[in-house]
Amino acid sequence: MAIKQLTPEQVHAMSLEEKDTWWRKNVYRGDMPQLTWRSAITGMLLGAFLSLTNLYIGARTGWSLGVGITSVILAFALFKVVSRLGIGRDMTVLENNAMQSIATSAGYMNSPLFTSLAAYSMVTSTIIPMGQAMIWMFILALLGVLFAFPLKKRFINDEQLPFPEGMATGVVMDALHESDEKEGLFKAKLLVGGGLLSAAVELLRDDKVMRALFALKSIPHAYDEILYHGRLADLLKRWGLSPAIRGVPLSELTIRFDTSLIFVATGGLMGIRTGASLLLGGILNTWILAPLLIEQGIILPRNGHYGFGQITLWALWGGVACMTTSSLYAFFSKPKVILDAFRGLARKGASKDVLADIELPMKLSIVGVPVLSVVVVALGHLWFGIAWWLGALAIPLVFVFSIIAVNATALTGITPVSALGKLTQLSYGFLAPKNITTNLMTAGITAEVTSNTANLLMDIKPGYMLGGKPRHQAMGHALGAIAGLVLSVPVWYLVLVQGDIGRYGTEQMPVPSALTWKAVAEVLMKGLDFLHPTAKSAVVVGAILGVVVEVTRQVTKNRFPLSAVALGLAFILSFSDIWAMFLGSFLFWLLERKAARWQRRQERESRLDETAPSGLDAPPRPPVERPWFARAAENTEAICAGVIAGGSLMGIGLSVLGVLVLPDVLEAASFTKLVEAILDGRPR
Repeated sequence: MAIKQLTPEQVHAMSLEEKDTWWRKNVYRGDMPQLTWRSAITGMLLGAFLSLTNLYIGARTGWSLGVGITSVILAFALFKVVSRLGIGRDMTVLENNAMQSIATSAGYMNSPLFTSLAAYSMVTSTIIPMGQAMIWMFILALLGVLFAFPLKKRFINDEQLPFPEGMATGVVMDALHESDEKEGLFKAKLLVGGGLLSAAVELLRDDKVMRALFALKSIPHAYDEILYHGRLADLLKRWGLSPAIRGVPLSELTIRFDTSLIFVATGGLMGIRTGASLLLGGILNTWILAPLLIEQGIILPRNGHYGFGQITLWALWGGVACMTTSSLYAFFSKPKVILDAFRGLARKGASKDVLADIELPMKLSIVGVPVLSVVVVALGHLWFGIAWWLGALAIPLVFVFSIIAVNATALTGITPVSALGKLTQLSYGFLAPKNITTNLMTAGITAEVTSNTANLLMDIKPGYMLGGKPRHQAMGHALGAIAGLVLSVPVWYLVLVQGDIGRYGTEQMPVPSALTWKAVAEVLMKGLDFLHPTAKSAVVVGAILGVVVEVTRQVTKNRFPLSAVALGLAFILSFSDIWAMFLGSFLFWLLERKAARWQRRQERESRLDETAPSGLDAPPRPPVERPWFARAAENTEAICAGVIAGGSLMGIGLSVLGVLVLPDVLEAASFTKLVEAILDGRPR
């Protein structure tokens, strides 16, 4: 069924009251089940487990990936199976919409763990108690909900802005529930298949699993290193080869070819521009600059080794500078977007609210924002030592930045959380000089509240398109916040961190976003005097490069093939992850080009058929089956999302087992004998 929407002319000419009246009459499906028990429980369960995907990806790359489309397809497939088994019925499109609001909220709830809170732990050498972290993150999420709904009227109901990612989710739900069932199930199969393949690869990469296999002599021992974490350098060393750059072994430079599929799929989602920019930055950093600086004694070893941590101590400064200047320039180079956001709130007088009974009550925001703001300021003072007046000043900054962030998200699908966080850090660098904890945690307040505000409106967009009840999605956002915290926070503390602050900034847990926050705070606290002269030069070069690349991109109207943010990010990632992401972006780019060429050829042949002489009795052309590469290109999101989810969940699961069970079991000699007996069919 085609999604009903106003034309651009109607959006411009109609008043807000007229638009709301039209939407209620033509789009709203008030009687259809939405936030039901099964949609709530499904959303919380899917969101909780999918939040582990972002936990893993965020700890490695600093990015949070949307889980909305993934959860939509999984829920659709699950209830389709339930329906066919005769033990339930299909989920309605609005139940699926309410479910994705919950799951998406859970998916990005945990970002403070690998950003502001991780940075705070690194600079204070203190791990924030788990309970405090959960309360802090939940309060910031609720504050984001209350900031969001006053802005919803302006940006969704009145301006009808696109919110691209939310619009894509709405289109997918409409296609699954209102069109061909076969296509919907095909997407679900791709997602599940990709997940199973990735999970199997992660299982075979696990240290203890591989040791058990080798003990059984199931796999030739000569290939254990290339199968286990893809350590090609170690395999070459076994053959008498020791590849190095300027005398530095490749493994010391993080140059390995990892067998994990997770970052290959991540690259497939990010696109060739970002993938190529990452590769260029990674080659410049790890193949050229790092070996040269090690040779000159500027990058020093730790415990006899270099590796990710020691290289990053130098490299992150130029990378951070490149990301910061490019982000800020991109943000402020279009002042009309910022000014329009403020004019939008002041434009048009008050009118009758024809949706008052289904919207989140405005008085809830009017009362709730001051109350929760007081709670945030009090907790910031008690737990993080933020002065009362400095904490209170963060609240109006949240309001200003939320307007800007929502407007940017509505137009581009990109929320400039990083740039807004750096603006806060810069502001507090003047207000509270040399107070690094205040600098970090006030930036955490503005970044996380604005992120929750913008992401909630992104989630509400598909509900508006499909006729859902906004109040239900607000409630779903709160439920998702709970689901995301209940599982991902304990996993972060008990499995990934394990009480060891030294794990932050290592190759296993690089937390690049936290390193960026920490670096900015340290620069603002100490200035640049403590940096090596070459690092200072890298800051200047990176800052200039960020602006030059961003200006070039805008002048060429987005045709310039590089991303300044990705170039800078490459300096705080290991090359093994960079290579995998580039490979994924390149492979899916090739698929898209091949599919596009096939489509153009079909269109040419179709035009030739139409222009053929009518007197010829040529049989009509039979329907052409779309080749595998065309179908793969069309379903990139489903394939990559499945691979990321399956591999990440298997990695987290193996980590949990490694902490709770496997160390004792797999080290026992009896384990190998037990498995051999099972495989041979002998009695135990």
